[in-house]
Amino acid sequence: MDDIQTGDSGTTRSVPLEGSGSRTVDRGYLRTAAMLIFGGVVISLLAGLFHADAASANDHVASFTEYAHSDIWTAVHLGQFVGMALFAGGMIALLGALNVPHGALALTARFGALSAAVSIALYGALQAVDGVALKHAVNAWASAAGPEKAMRFVSAEGIRWLEWGMRSYHSFLFGSALIISSVVIVATRRVSRTIGILMGLSGVSYLAQGWIIGAEGFATANAVPTLFGIFLTVVWTVWLLISAWRLKERAGADV
Repeated sequence: MDDIQTGDSGTTRSVPLEGSGSRTVDRGYLRTAAMLIFGGVVISLLAGLFHADAASANDHVASFTEYAHSDIWTAVHLGQFVGMALFAGGMIALLGALNVPHGALALTARFGALSAAVSIALYGALQAVDGVALKHAVNAWASAAGPEKAMRFVSAEGIRWLEWGMRSYHSFLFGSALIISSVVIVATRRVSRTIGILMGLSGVSYLAQGWIIGAEGFATANAVPTLFGIFLTVVWTVWLLISAWRLKERAGADV
């Protein structure tokens, strides 16, 4: 491993890597990426704590009743969108900080960044459906009476099914972005390979969520991959943040 001389004030200096020759990682850029990712996770989790939930999300009568009574439904979903935008934006910044110069791995990194970027747009559309359209639909259903109530319920349920489809494909896309990014991390070894492995596993959990939601909606079977994914994501994002901040006098990857 090359010895590295860095100053305390040079937070944006590039740091040579083990066996990398002229290849470098931008320390300040890496720290920014880590903060964006961690901040996005924290905001998403905090917003989720205020999300109205019924005992079974697939019980539409019970869940729509809970949603109609929520006064902060739209704000919660806006918070979730901000969290995901920071998370995915941080992933794009992370791939840039790894500074893969050329070749198949560089193309892989660009594809991962593109997947993360598209996932932000798809998640924005998802939250517009879930956080705005569904809220108006369930409010109209809750306040309707007689034959109109049944009609309003059908409308709200149609929006719910649209949400399933959009959430399913967002999970597929964002999970793929995480897996692609993990491949770049493991291959370059510019941060701990263990971080890359955990990131890849969290991506697999997103793929599982996407499949279950697309096939069964918000079924109880989705609880295990969701909780597993949250746990892994918290672990690797905290690890990445600590690693980025400690990257001062030497660089390289943990094996």
